[in-house]
Amino acid sequence: MSDITFSKPAETANSALFFRRWLRNPLQMGSIIPSSPALCRRIAAAVQRGPEEHVLELGAGTGVVSAALLASGVPAHKLTVVEIVPEMADFLREALPGVNVICGDAFDLKNALPEHLHGRIGTAICGIPLVLLPLERQRAFVEAVESVAPGKGFLLYTYCITSPLPYGKLGLAAKRLAWTPLNFPPASVWRYTPRPAR
Repeated sequence: MSDITFSKPAETANSALFFRRWLRNPLQMGSIIPSSPALCRRIAAAVQRGPEEHVLELGAGTGVVSAALLASGVPAHKLTVVEIVPEMADFLREALPGVNVICGDAFDLKNALPEHLHGRIGTAICGIPLVLLPLERQRAFVEAVESVAPGKGFLLYTYCITSPLPYGKLGLAAKRLAWTPLNFPPASVWRYTPRPAR
């Protein structure tokens, strides 16, 4: 495993870019600062992936979670990140060489992701603050993930202590995998999986 970190100038640029994006659209961001190393490690530890499967990160921001995934052993060519803001996507392409960075919409994964990735996602990770969205948009997100990673569900990191999603209404099962008091604010990692149809 490699220990991938940003240099001090890159860290400063990272935080400044993150904050500028938050100022432009607070509802797209869960926090005004990037996730802590402790939270990133918890997320990376929860990843499940077969040898030929990919990891999909949605709402990658400035790449702190991506860097933790790479450091945990996910090969760069097996990591795909989707970021809707072009400026952020450009930053990620420079900061994460070898990673497949897509400037696209996480709510339209069927079209945003190349077809060869459909059905080959081991874990999808969501950094989008879904708790702020209405139920219809939450359902659209669940359906988008299901369209490219059928039956896999997704990881969601959040600042909510209880489930940020009404998982019963969304046809999901939920499990909190980790709580990270060292993050600011403290954060949880949840795994949501589709419930079998009755």
